[in-house]
Amino acid sequence: MISLGFPWALLLLPLPLLVWRFAPPHREQVPALRFPFFRHIVTAAGTEARAGAVVLSRTRLQMIAAIACWCLAVLALAQPERVGEPVEITRAARDIVLAIDISGSMDKRDFETPDGERKQRLAVVRDVVRTFIEGRQGERMALIVFGSKAYVQAPLTEDLDTILELLDRTEVGMAGPHTALGDAIGLSIRTFEASDVEQRLLILLSDGGDTASRMSPVNAAEIAAGEDVEIYTIGVGDPDATGEDRVDVATLRDIAARTGGEYFFADDEAGLNTVYERIDELAPREVETLSFRPRQSLAYIPLAVALLIGLGVVVILYGGARPRAVA
Repeated sequence: MISLGFPWALLLLPLPLLVWRFAPPHREQVPALRFPFFRHIVTAAGTEARAGAVVLSRTRLQMIAAIACWCLAVLALAQPERVGEPVEITRAARDIVLAIDISGSMDKRDFETPDGERKQRLAVVRDVVRTFIEGRQGERMALIVFGSKAYVQAPLTEDLDTILELLDRTEVGMAGPHTALGDAIGLSIRTFEASDVEQRLLILLSDGGDTASRMSPVNAAEIAAGEDVEIYTIGVGDPDATGEDRVDVATLRDIAARTGGEYFFADDEAGLNTVYERIDELAPREVETLSFRPRQSLAYIPLAVALLIGLGVVVILYGGARPRAVA
C-alpha cells in the first residue's frame, strides 16, 4: 500500500498559479536605441515613455515541463511511502534483578537435595536460579552478587545466556566474607534507573544478617518502595545460628513488607524451587504488544523523474543548436 507521510504538502500545488496571477511579471532590461527628438516623437505618437524592459516568453514545452517538475517536487515533499503489513512485537513489561549473597557462609553444605545428599548452599542456589532464568525468555534481567560489597555482574539485558554464564562463574567469597544486604538493595535501585517499565521486581537471596552495609537494609527498602521496586526476599541460612551465619528473618520480612513484596524461607532444594514458583504466582509476567508497519520512503522516485524531465528539456531546447555556415 502506498500512502503519503505529509499529505498537507499537496496544498502547495496551486502556488505557482497564484504567483502568476497576483505577482508582477519579471522584466528583463534590454539594449535601447537613443536618437534625437525622442520626446517630440513620443508626443506625436501619443504614447508614454517607459523603462526599456521586456517580459520573457516561454514555449509550450517549457511550460509543460515546469508544471510537471513542480508537481513532482511537491509530491516528493508529501513523502510518498510504501507501507508494509503490520508487524507485532511482544515483550515483557517488567524487569527483574537477582541479588545473590555469595558471602563466606554460602560455602556451607547444609542444603538437602530430594535424594538426601548434602550440597553447598551456593551450588543449590545456582541450580535453582538457572531454571528460574531459563523460564524468563523475553524478559530483561540483571544479576548482582554481594558479600562485603555489592557488584553488578550483568546489567539489565535480554541476553539471559550471558547471565547464566556469569552465574556459573560466581564463587563463594568473590565479593568478600561479610554480608552487605543494604548495599545490594541500593545497587539494585541504581540498576533499575535504566528501566522504563512499571513493574520492577527485585529477588534478594541471603543467608546471613547485614554486617557490612553503609546503608541499613530498612532504609534502602524505603527508597526502593519510593522507586516502585517490589522486593521478594529469600532466606536460605539457619535462623537459629549465631553471628553472621544467622539469617536475619525479621529484617528480610521488613524489607519485603515495606515494598509490597513477600518473604520466603527455604531450607532445602525442593523448598527453594517452590519459592520461585510462588514468586511467579504472586508477580505474574506482564507483557505488552507493540504493533507497527514498516515504511519505505519513495520520495526519490518523483525527484528522479523531475530531474530527468528538466535535463530532457534542456537537451531539446539547447542541445540541438548548431552554428550555421554562411554561404
